[in-house]
Amino acid sequence: MKRLLPIAVKRLHSSFENTHPKSFMNEVRALIGIKHRNIMNLYGYCLDTKNSLLVYEYVDMGCLSSILSNKVESKKLDWLKRVNIIKGVAFALSYMHQDCSPPIVHHDISSSNVLLDSKYEARVSYFGIAKFLKPDLPNCTALAELAYTMKVTQMCDVYSFGVLALEIIKGKHLGEYITVLANLSTRDHVQLRDLLDERLPYPEDRVKEVLVFIIKLASSCLLETPKSRPTINAIHL
Repeated sequence: MKRLLPIAVKRLHSSFENTHPKSFMNEVRALIGIKHRNIMNLYGYCLDTKNSLLVYEYVDMGCLSSILSNKVESKKLDWLKRVNIIKGVAFALSYMHQDCSPPIVHHDISSSNVLLDSKYEARVSYFGIAKFLKPDLPNCTALAELAYTMKVTQMCDVYSFGVLALEIIKGKHLGEYITVLANLSTRDHVQLRDLLDERLPYPEDRVKEVLVFIIKLASSCLLETPKSRPTINAIHL
């Protein structure tokens, strides 16, 4: 007898797939074909007039945002685990941008859409508004990116990656520091302690160097001009 695997079911808004049903179905079929250790597997879907469901693999630890906001669970995410989570998200985005055909822009990279498995490995999830890079795509819907550009490019994900990486290191969204770090003239005035999660011990020198490198890299992802940001493939962690 085969062992049944646990699954997670996401119910979509009733109007989501009805806007462009053919396009929606094409995207779902393509996403089912994605196989990467840092991307949550989409097993299947169920669509009818009343319900639209996506069936994913079940990931043990739940979403990163919940863990970071929990006083007890967040302390289990030591600096090395956090660095590994950031690397995992970068690997997932690199796969989507470079190895998928056509390339895929997730559009909603955030701590709510990154899940952790039992080994604290990152799994990018919920491609509800993912878009394939084609000339006729509609405008970018990533809210943070809308402040800078209305064009759909991989830089939408790069910007969100920068915000997420800093959130993981700080343990919460940086708020006003996002603008400060995006500005080359004010970035150097930010103290490292202001960017670290105070719930964790101050990092040792070896780990501190890695965190400083990631902070500089993440800050470059926030630059106002998208062309000035690194591509996700150029982000080596």
